[in-house]
Order: sequence, then C-alpha cells, then structure tokens
Amino acid sequence: MTPPAEGFADFVAARATALLRTAYLTCESAADAEDVLQSALERAYRNWHRLRRDADPEPYVRKIIVNLAISRARRRAILRLIPVHAPPDMPVPRGDVELRQVLLDALRMLPPRQRAVMVLRYWEDMTEAQTARILGCSVGTVKSQASKALARLRVLLDREVVINVEA
Repeated sequence: MTPPAEGFADFVAARATALLRTAYLTCESAADAEDVLQSALERAYRNWHRLRRDADPEPYVRKIIVNLAISRARRRAILRLIPVHAPPDMPVPRGDVELRQVLLDALRMLPPRQRAVMVLRYWEDMTEAQTARILGCSVGTVKSQASKALARLRVLLDREVVINVEA
C-alpha cells in the first residue's frame, strides 16, 4: 500500500467545490460531473508524486477534468444518434435563475471542446494562456474555439444574452 500523497487531502478540501463546478459545466449532468471529478481526483492522487512541491496542482487537475469530460462526451456521441433538427425557439426569461438555466442548457449544446473553452475562459475567468495550457492547445486555438462557441450561442440564444460576454 502506498503512503498518502502529501498535501492531496488539503488540496481537495480547499478546491473541491471549484473543481466540481468546472466538471458540472463541462459535463452533461450533475451525475456525470461527480463521476468525472471522482475519476480526475483518483488520477491526480496516483500521480501526485510527479508534481513539483512548489507547483500549483489545480491546472493539472482541471486539465484531467476537461479531458475526461470531452472523452465521455465523445463516447456518448458515438453511442447515440444526435437529432439534426434545429433547437426549439427559447424565449429569454427575465429572472436570474431562469436565465442561468437557459445559459447552461445552451452551453450543453456546444461541442465538448468549445464548451470547455467557454467554461474555463468565461465561467472560471481564466486567461487565454491559462485555458490553452489546461487544454493542451495554442492560444490561437482557444481564441478560435471561443469565437465559434460565441457564434453558436448567439444563434441558440438569439443574440440577446451573449452580447454582455464580449464586452
């Protein structure tokens, strides 16, 4: 049996809520998010000894979360047929709770990679460079994926909600 990873429990206690939020926003359901977070933390624990002691482990764990969420979405896409019809017209509700739900629903309609970029850039408020590092891609890819995602969200939300994101 291997000894416990030093600092791992403290890291999880301090950052579990934020990590679960990232998982929730990149997955299709709360149950999937919990599964992805559990798997990500298990992988991080197994490799904890590889991290430098002075390094921040959060980007590493977020990258695992995003990669697992994307892999899960790809597997699901292979297993089911995706309807080709246009999404139904969605009126933009007035209340914050309803608006949040409309945004979450629209976010879940994005391809996994675009969803991950949007979550990390705008929900987690990371820079383009931080997002690129977590996703293992270039800053240019982050910019193009964000642009495509915003264009798709404009269509889904009829331009009324996305305008404030770009400001």
